[in-house]
Amino acid sequence: MSHHEIHRSHRVGWLRAAVLGANDGIVSTASLIIGVAAASTTQENILLAGVAGLVAGAMSMAAGEYVSVSSQSDTEAADLALEKLSLEQNFEFETRELAQIYEERGLEPQLAGQVAEQLMAHDALGAHARDEIGILHTGVARPVQAAFSSAGTFIVGAALPLMVTWAVPGPRQIAIVATASLAFLAILGALAARAGGASITVGAFRVTFWGALAMGLTALVGRIFGVIA
Repeated sequence: MSHHEIHRSHRVGWLRAAVLGANDGIVSTASLIIGVAAASTTQENILLAGVAGLVAGAMSMAAGEYVSVSSQSDTEAADLALEKLSLEQNFEFETRELAQIYEERGLEPQLAGQVAEQLMAHDALGAHARDEIGILHTGVARPVQAAFSSAGTFIVGAALPLMVTWAVPGPRQIAIVATASLAFLAILGALAARAGGASITVGAFRVTFWGALAMGLTALVGRIFGVIA
């Protein structure tokens, strides 16, 4: 019988960006709506604040992810260029360096040397990128993908409390938006945990807890400023 293990580490890049985008979309938009609603303003102003938060948040997420991941990509490119130059100038030293890495991981010196020589003959730069620098093919930074993923999922997340706000005007709006948003967060946390192979309960709880805290604080601020105004 064949044995096949399902690993999920290759999902880390896009999963992190997607979860961060959707989580921020729900939390920031719901918190903004609740804060504005707590200040006793009109339904039109509440919806306007929610839409503005959606647009501004999506652009902020896209720009932030693009800049962040681009910086990572630039660092990786610089490290690879430096390693390539070192391989061209001192191939034997790099071979010994790679062998030493394998020795430290538990291989016998002779075997480590043989492995290093064979990998250097096959793909010297790839071997050093993976085992010396720690750059994996599945983990290569992709700025545009991260930007679109974060912005797209932010819009989806932000649209959820915004639709609830539009559908339920009136005095019960804050309670319903908060309850629905916490339910959305719990589902998001559970799905993200399942995709990543982690505990569904823990994943749902942590995003719900921080979301509830954010909404509570913004409601308090809105109530204070509403009374002052």
